[in-house]
Amino acid sequence: MILDTTKAFEEKRARGVLVALCTGDPEATEISLDELESLLDTAGGTAVARVTQNLESPNSKTYIGSGKAMEIADFVEADGDIDLVVFDNELSPSQLNNLEELIGVRVIDRTMLILDIFALHAVTGEGKMQVEIACLRYTAPRLTGKGKELSRLGGGIGTRGPGESKLESDRRHIKRRIAALESELKEMERTRLTKRAARDKKPIKSAAIVGYTNSGKSTLLNYLTDAGILAENKLFATLDPTTRLLTTENGVEVLLTDTVGFIDGLPHHLIKAFKSTLDELKYADFIISVTDSSEEDTRRRRKSAVTESLIEELCGGHKPVIKVFNKMDIAVERDYIPADAVMISAATGEGIDGLIAALENSVRDGRRTVTFRFPQRAAGKVSTLYAAAEVLSTDYKDDGSVTVKAICDDKEIGRLAEYICD
Repeated sequence: MILDTTKAFEEKRARGVLVALCTGDPEATEISLDELESLLDTAGGTAVARVTQNLESPNSKTYIGSGKAMEIADFVEADGDIDLVVFDNELSPSQLNNLEELIGVRVIDRTMLILDIFALHAVTGEGKMQVEIACLRYTAPRLTGKGKELSRLGGGIGTRGPGESKLESDRRHIKRRIAALESELKEMERTRLTKRAARDKKPIKSAAIVGYTNSGKSTLLNYLTDAGILAENKLFATLDPTTRLLTTENGVEVLLTDTVGFIDGLPHHLIKAFKSTLDELKYADFIISVTDSSEEDTRRRRKSAVTESLIEELCGGHKPVIKVFNKMDIAVERDYIPADAVMISAATGEGIDGLIAALENSVRDGRRTVTFRFPQRAAGKVSTLYAAAEVLSTDYKDDGSVTVKAICDDKEIGRLAEYICD
């Protein structure tokens, strides 16, 4: 059955029909379609109808059954103002071709929609190159057998990214373009590694803020550091990573990096293309995992599972994790919050003190407070201690000696063991 959900839509917004195949859990299918509708809204479109079909497995030719595909075609023709049909799953090249010929309007899948949003939100040169690589990798195999070149895509949702001028080329040119872009990205990655190596010489811990898209990661970074980055109530509002230094009232310093949001079924094209960006998780000392606590339990648990799975995939699951449940100011219930989680509202500041305390504990984890006494002949070591530890106090004596109280790791304690005093 096709349910026409709305006829009221914003002027100039693309009107789309959402399609999903239910192979098991109807509730999960509806939740996924809700997310697909949000994705379409972020891309600048409006969902005017939903189509679901119960099948044990996808149809090899049209993904949904041919009868259901004809039903969609009839609905599109009768409406007369449908711009595209969006499938909630990834379509094969042949399925995409068959559906477009049958339905008569542009057909895209979930992956193409996500790529489109990434193309809209990429700001830096690196981000734009990463999106272009992902778009080219995904689009190229879906152009064969159409009897038309890449220019068939025209304009609108699902056609952004590299741009029409870059798409009007043969497959060999696309491969050369990908190789050139990857070469440029590797050079940028080398520069980043150099900067990271310089940063690692300083005793400042780093944390990657991760979580499902629209969980409030950018709002949190803005609240903690006045980063001034875009924070909208939309999926993938932030694409390029931002790193800022947080210095707490207790003098603890930590580098915080806002990362691209996760989503269920995140295309592997994007994971591969954004490797250098997602490496922030791998190189971070610990992870701040943000969950939207305002959503109903079924969505929250699904999104938390996606986040945990991607953390495991990207950094092996060996990093210390601070669990943060955000948006507590609009949460309906709190009983579901894990005992080891921190409850906050990045919008109002509720619970931020608890998060900062957890951050300070994570930064100091494995480090001890030690008092050193440096005789006058070794007073020069005070400056090296400042560079390698968190100095709490310094007391210069009349005899030229210096007593320093500092929080140090085992390496620094071992190096200066002879100067430790009770």
